[in-house]
Amino acid sequence: MDTVVSGIRSTGNLHLGNYFGALRNFISMQHENRCFFFIADYHSLTTHPDPASLHGNVRNVLTEYLGAGLDPEVSSIYIQSDVPEVTELYLLLNMHAYIGELQRTASFKDKIRKHNDNVNAGLLTYPVLMAADILMHRADCVPVGKDQEQHLEMTRKYARRFNTIYGVDFFPECQAYRFNGEPIKVPGLDGNGKMGKSEGNGIYLVDSDADIRKKVMKALTDGGPTEPNMPMCEGVKNLFTMLSIVSDKEVYDHFLASYNDCTIRYGDLKKQLAEDIIKVVAPIRERIADIQSDDDYLRRVVRLGAEKARESAAATVKEVRRIMGFKPF
Repeated sequence: MDTVVSGIRSTGNLHLGNYFGALRNFISMQHENRCFFFIADYHSLTTHPDPASLHGNVRNVLTEYLGAGLDPEVSSIYIQSDVPEVTELYLLLNMHAYIGELQRTASFKDKIRKHNDNVNAGLLTYPVLMAADILMHRADCVPVGKDQEQHLEMTRKYARRFNTIYGVDFFPECQAYRFNGEPIKVPGLDGNGKMGKSEGNGIYLVDSDADIRKKVMKALTDGGPTEPNMPMCEGVKNLFTMLSIVSDKEVYDHFLASYNDCTIRYGDLKKQLAEDIIKVVAPIRERIADIQSDDDYLRRVVRLGAEKARESAAATVKEVRRIMGFKPF
């Protein structure tokens, strides 16, 4: 049985990209592995979130994890800041993380290009905190998207470096968790890349039926095909990608055929897509609403998750301190 670690930043609600890209797979994965799922509230501090909204964002992600089907009795579901061992391991790993390699990470260069007024130390050492999240459970596997592969490679580098410096074989070199088949990349509604919180192009698990219909109907398209089998523009291609994810094959084939013979009506496609998305989202949204109102249950979940995560993390940090030479008198 592998140990698997995965986290998500507490910066808002989960969208269809989160669900189809990872959460749906986590539901089955949790029964086959020793899983730790955490809400990365420390990571969110690199963008200086409003203190008044931080707890609410954590609560949202927690309830949506649970509403989507993660089982706190089977997995360890916890809030990052409830496990202080992660900050100690982060500090200790920072002693062997070098400025040059951190400055060269693609995510850091991208962030300073977009937000050069907020280049903080937490942003620079983000990969080290991510490594601490993974290494404190001595994880074998981590489900990551393409944009996080460099951070995972850095985690392996820190594991190798620690083992080499101290002459031990303590930290495993974790690998990317591969689901059956290629990971699903859910596109945004604006015709640009993947669905994401910061892009404002997402459909969220808590969206109402009316909001889903409104968002889908406003999705970017073009004037329609003017000749059979012509290439699709990016916006239309994205709609067909979403259709392939949420709709029956017969529905997808019907609209593809009508596109190829130039009879397609994008309004009909969007209406069908919206209803098929609602079929996926509505049951999850109802479970989320039930969980959101149950404070006692949420307190039990985070307490249980913190206990299980801290048991694992404390054992790791204790051994790391011993290896590095910290000894009691």
